[in-house]
Amino acid sequence: MPINYKDAGVDVANGQKEVELIKNLVEKTQSENVLSKLGGFSGLFSLENLNIKNPVLVSGTDGVGTKVMLAQMMDKHDTIGIDCVAMCVNDILCQGAKPLFFLDYIACGKLVPEKMEKIVKGVADGCLQANSSLIGGETAEMPGLYKENDYDLAGFCVGIVDKEKIITGEKIKKGDHIFGLKSSGIHSNGYSLVRKIVLEKEKLSLDEKIEGLDTSLGEELLKPTKIYVKEILALLEKIEINGLSHITGGGFYENIPRMIPDGLCAKIDVRNIPLPKIFSLLEKWGELDKKDMYETFNMGVGLVFAVDKKDIEKVKEIIDEDELLDLGEVIENDEKIDLKF
Repeated sequence: MPINYKDAGVDVANGQKEVELIKNLVEKTQSENVLSKLGGFSGLFSLENLNIKNPVLVSGTDGVGTKVMLAQMMDKHDTIGIDCVAMCVNDILCQGAKPLFFLDYIACGKLVPEKMEKIVKGVADGCLQANSSLIGGETAEMPGLYKENDYDLAGFCVGIVDKEKIITGEKIKKGDHIFGLKSSGIHSNGYSLVRKIVLEKEKLSLDEKIEGLDTSLGEELLKPTKIYVKEILALLEKIEINGLSHITGGGFYENIPRMIPDGLCAKIDVRNIPLPKIFSLLEKWGELDKKDMYETFNMGVGLVFAVDKKDIEKVKEIIDEDELLDLGEVIENDEKIDLKF
């Protein structure tokens, strides 16, 4: 008896239905520089009228890790795409790049068009927040590799910066001031540990209401990663940023040293950081020490940047005081990071 592609678990008709469902979502993100239409073999983006003297393209790619497992457990798929965009665009911001366009990749066990629409809605929402055009993507239905309800999500972004304005951290010097921008929560890193603590050790339900949280536990864990494009581009219009770090996997200890030149150190008093409740809960439930926490999580700080001390007041004028964190300063030391608990 003959078999076809659908018998093997791949329904081409569902893929076509998905394209129709996401068409309007995608088009709403696209600037006048987008020259292609959804459904083509590639995405086209014009570099005309960008007013960059010596343009350099900056690329980034990332996923959202095991946070997708919580989205699957809660059957809530409309914000995980924001995380995907945020992880990519926040990374290229660290070189001073303005995001231009974005592509997504979804791999799944069974393509359910309505579920894919929700995922892509999140991606489109993230692109709108980042002022980035969603110009293409791929949804791969792979039965046998993924379980029926499982999926993974990754993204790819390209931005642009003037060669003379690339941020490398090399300009950071002794006396520079260190600021942070608040995170929205856990963001997209540390979720393997989060699941181990919450679901296995404490055996908590994602529907539970926990004292100190303004949502259910699951909703708190799924809060989308904050996108910092508007804040950083607003700063770059007025001042020079000497270094930027996106606080992702590895927390403070791994990411902040990436922007610090040899012989210098970011001296940060973490007691100045208002700690979101979810982190103190994880610390308590997991019986973790402070160093473990700052090696794993963002601890309420999503992005860290260093500026000349003459620009301190300008930073405070540009960034909303409710979002800005005064973290510390750059000193001479070979350790690159010194946290005061």
